[in-house]
Amino acid sequence: MDRQNLTLLTDLYELTMMQGYYRNRNQNQTVIFDMFYRSNPFEGGFAIMAGVEQLISYVKELRFEGEDIDYLRSTGNFGDDFLEFLRDFHFSGSIYSIPEGTIVFPREPVVKVIAPILEAQLMETAILNIINHQTLIATKAARVCYAAKGDGVMEFGLRRAQGPDAGIYGARAAVIGGCIATSNVLTGQLFDVPVRGTHAHSWIMSFPDEYSAFKSYAELYPNSCILLTDTYDTLKSGVPNAIRVFREMREAGVELKNYGIRLDSGDLAYLSKEARRMLDEAGFTDAIITASNDLDEVLISSLKAQGATITSWGVGTHLITARDNPSLGGVYKLAAIMGEDGVFQPKIKLSENSEKVTNPGDKKIVRVYDEDGKIRADLICLTEEHYSEQEELSLFDPQEPWKKMVLKPGEFTLRELIVPIFENGKCVYTSPATMDIREYCLKEQDTLWEGTRRLFNPNQVHVDLSKKLYDMKMNLLYDNSGF
Repeated sequence: MDRQNLTLLTDLYELTMMQGYYRNRNQNQTVIFDMFYRSNPFEGGFAIMAGVEQLISYVKELRFEGEDIDYLRSTGNFGDDFLEFLRDFHFSGSIYSIPEGTIVFPREPVVKVIAPILEAQLMETAILNIINHQTLIATKAARVCYAAKGDGVMEFGLRRAQGPDAGIYGARAAVIGGCIATSNVLTGQLFDVPVRGTHAHSWIMSFPDEYSAFKSYAELYPNSCILLTDTYDTLKSGVPNAIRVFREMREAGVELKNYGIRLDSGDLAYLSKEARRMLDEAGFTDAIITASNDLDEVLISSLKAQGATITSWGVGTHLITARDNPSLGGVYKLAAIMGEDGVFQPKIKLSENSEKVTNPGDKKIVRVYDEDGKIRADLICLTEEHYSEQEELSLFDPQEPWKKMVLKPGEFTLRELIVPIFENGKCVYTSPATMDIREYCLKEQDTLWEGTRRLFNPNQVHVDLSKKLYDMKMNLLYDNSGF
């Protein structure tokens, strides 16, 4: 994709705080910020990390052009000294992230920024904008694909997306989450993902009759002939005319592959079963039945339960907009400040709402798998801590610390999740191709127990704190609470 400078994609207060840090040079300490979210979207059991490739592009192009500085001067909020400083601004810190396509859970840092606070503060809004959106859509897509139980799901939502960027990057995230293709041609070009589509009702209406429209389309696209059958009457006209065209193609020696019908309205369960019967009786047992029309994971699950014979799904509005949960709610919080001795001092945000109390310090995430390769728990710990598969591992619930579990060697394996993306201002990570991320994401979803993947009332994976991190948090809580 063309390189794009998004430096001013930020909230005004990030820039005014930057100026404050600049004016108070002794306040520009090196800090750690964590991005995390507090609860799983869609009341589900997990989320899927996405957006890292665009985060990398943002940081690489992070600079203030002359026109940016002129605009900031025009607002009257910034002094000439600060504006001149911005001319040579660049990111000099380090960024760590969980790779795209990875299963993630609440409260664990999915992105960690270590940088002078003046730099780290500026990046807050853009990081949240990029990661929140794509993680949300990737998670929604995973739910839709899970409901489809192995059927192909295509992302069809561009015309209903909230603007071009949401359409482009939402489609990318949907593919990461499991969709096999998108209707969005630009996304296909930019990220080398498959594009699919059929035709509109207007194609059929522009011909004298439905049969002529179908026949003309089949002549144009004999190897990808999916006919939209509900323009006039699905069972009395659409399906019979499609069968007539398929029969003529076969008689003409055309090898029928990737062919079938699309249903876009009506009782999809009933229509698909009747259409399947008609197609099978005509000898077209391998014909595809695709469905669209405001689908989501709930409706697809219901249609599956009703015995619908749909084998391919085009999901648009509800997927690209994440209609039932339109934002992830990720946040970006200060976790530590480096002291004069070069050691990070942990910081904590307190709140009357316990879920808003942050986890302090320089942290990493260790994922714990059981003997079957399924996720047992995630352990948030300090980067200085080390764990071994050859030693006992004790875990406890940080909300109810009397609930404990001890895993013995041989009962578990470990994996650290966070990887370096930038080190000292230089990118040290290469993003995989989108389709490779998709394949990795499918394998990641297989590490979840079915109880966690189910759409309603899923089991929640434990996200625990190490004893050392828990004690640090408790000490800060009591030190700051007045007790």
